[in-house]
Amino acid sequence: LAFAMMGDYFDRGEYDLPQDYSKAIELWQRAGKLGYPKSYNNIGCSYECGRGVEVEKKKAIHYFELAAIGGEVIARYNLGLVEQERGNIDRALKHYTIAVRDGESDSLEMIKRLYSNGHATKEDYTKALQLYQTYLGDIKSKQRDEAAAFSEEYRYY
Repeated sequence: LAFAMMGDYFDRGEYDLPQDYSKAIELWQRAGKLGYPKSYNNIGCSYECGRGVEVEKKKAIHYFELAAIGGEVIARYNLGLVEQERGNIDRALKHYTIAVRDGESDSLEMIKRLYSNGHATKEDYTKALQLYQTYLGDIKSKQRDEAAAFSEEYRYY
């Protein structure tokens, strides 16, 4: 986790560190190899946007896939975006659905949009809603409800 955090600090130029995308990617690589999949997603985003490296879609996808295999839900969402951009709606729906199952609300919104545009079925959207409701039920707790009541920042639903 320390390598990942330091990578984030260099990426943003925080805590008196210079903004250094190359150093961030180097640190994220180390964190990813040590089992922190979010770092691979960050590297994928760097290749997607050309932050510290040349834009390389294939490398971006590779790192998103590594992150997704490691359980990083945002990487699933990113893979869905990539597949949707390529016109592979079925594959995009699969990625979004997996992400929704793990609580990624932006993926639910994307499935809703695909349904509204006629690219997904009512069953696809219904399944996504059910998966998201199940997720919310699974994480519901008295402590989370108290935190959500305290501040909008802690709202999980």
